[in-house]
Amino acid sequence: MSEQVHNRLAMVRAERKVSRQSLAEAVGVHYQTIGYIERGQYNPSLDLALKIAKYFALPVEALFSLEPFRPLTDEVYGRDH
Repeated sequence: MSEQVHNRLAMVRAERKVSRQSLAEAVGVHYQTIGYIERGQYNPSLDLALKIAKYFALPVEALFSLEPFRPLTDEVYGRDH
């Protein structure tokens, strides 16, 4: 069994106002695949992860990680403790 790949795909999609359908069409997959990735039910192939990153013009590590992401507010504003 492969390790879970954590992602920020839903957050980035919402921020950029991109539907699952639009993203799926742009990267050549079914829209349900995007939902499975967002929920952590499916790990994208390297090819698909790179296509998604290119679509959003972000480095792949901004969207996908083998470690859980820190809360965005911690990354932006820091943590006091």
